[in-house]
Amino acid sequence: MKPLKIAIVGAGPAGLAASLFLTRAGHTTDIIERFDSPAAVGSALMLQPTGLTVLETLGLGPAIHAAGNRIDRLFGTETTRGRTVLDVRYNALPGGRYGLGVHRAALFDTLYDEVSARRHPIFTGQKVVAVTEEGGRSYLSVEGGERLGPYDLVIDASGARSELVAASPAAPRVRNLVYGAFWATLDCPDGLVDQAALTQRYDKASVMIGVLPVGSRKPEMPKQAALFWSLKVGDADEVRRRGLDRWKRTVRGYWPECEPLLAQITDWEQLTLARYAHRTLRLPYSGRTVFVGDAAHSTSPQLGQGANMALLDVAALAHALASYETIEAAFSAYARARRMHVRLFQLLSLAFTPFYQSDSAALAWVRDRLVATIAKVPPAPQILAAIVSGTLVDPFAAAGLSECDWLRNVVPQPS
Repeated sequence: MKPLKIAIVGAGPAGLAASLFLTRAGHTTDIIERFDSPAAVGSALMLQPTGLTVLETLGLGPAIHAAGNRIDRLFGTETTRGRTVLDVRYNALPGGRYGLGVHRAALFDTLYDEVSARRHPIFTGQKVVAVTEEGGRSYLSVEGGERLGPYDLVIDASGARSELVAASPAAPRVRNLVYGAFWATLDCPDGLVDQAALTQRYDKASVMIGVLPVGSRKPEMPKQAALFWSLKVGDADEVRRRGLDRWKRTVRGYWPECEPLLAQITDWEQLTLARYAHRTLRLPYSGRTVFVGDAAHSTSPQLGQGANMALLDVAALAHALASYETIEAAFSAYARARRMHVRLFQLLSLAFTPFYQSDSAALAWVRDRLVATIAKVPPAPQILAAIVSGTLVDPFAAAGLSECDWLRNVVPQPS
């Protein structure tokens, strides 16, 4: 395909990664960002072997590893008897895979610094409200009346609340999830939790507390961890009204060892309320606009795949554009490349979520007794490790990627 002029809407991880892939392939990109200063949104996330492979392909592996924390295990107990109900280990499968806990700002900074170093244009304070196509070219309508373009194609990387998706014929039905979570990133004292694990506590399915060690964003910063507390989004205002001290007492009652984290929270502003929705576009493109990341598919964070799926999307899109002579053929190939992987993990997230975030005492009972027992019997540990890794079906070949050799590029476990 001849070099293209491409508009990328959104300067989040998906948009920044798309710019890096596509300019490396010889295309020209303009990143259009609605905020005056691009920045990360949210607290923390888990980079899985899928997302880490994409970052390694971009040459950003060393930088993101330096800013994150290796995770080898997902471990959870219920609070009444201390029964283990979640124990997923990456090493249940051969190959040396692991996850990486990172602050969202660390992922953003890693990609943004590379984009800035390569002087990719980023136009800030420009809220794109519509895309129109004229004579085979695309134009962006910006809030306030300005018009940008022409472009050969538009990549919408503006997230789960994309206005372009909502206005598109491809827009799917959105199912807003009842449960969200409060998140905060805090300094993490040594010995508070297992530094190589995402640790969680549950009371039935209505209470879930977690601590994810995320390393140090900058060399001069202390080690940090993300604390999260699951709750109904509709209850958040009432929880705030009752006061921060009452909420902290509730958390402390379930998990007293979290006190060093709770002591750092002195204002509700330190807590971000994350809201989640489930939707999947049947076709992740419309005309000459293509959707990636949360703009194309979103769900609960139960399997920790969100940012990883977005990174796989942009790798697959870049591969498709490099493999076909027309935009239409490339978009179709991109959709095929991501269809099975996206739909499988959307389905798995939808199936797993009620066992951990719902009002169902019955599902919690099943989780605590039956699922926890079955999960110890082969091949269940291997299947769970593949689910968490994002590799239950191979996502790499269709995206033109080769998975990292994890055994050769060993990242030390946290001390």
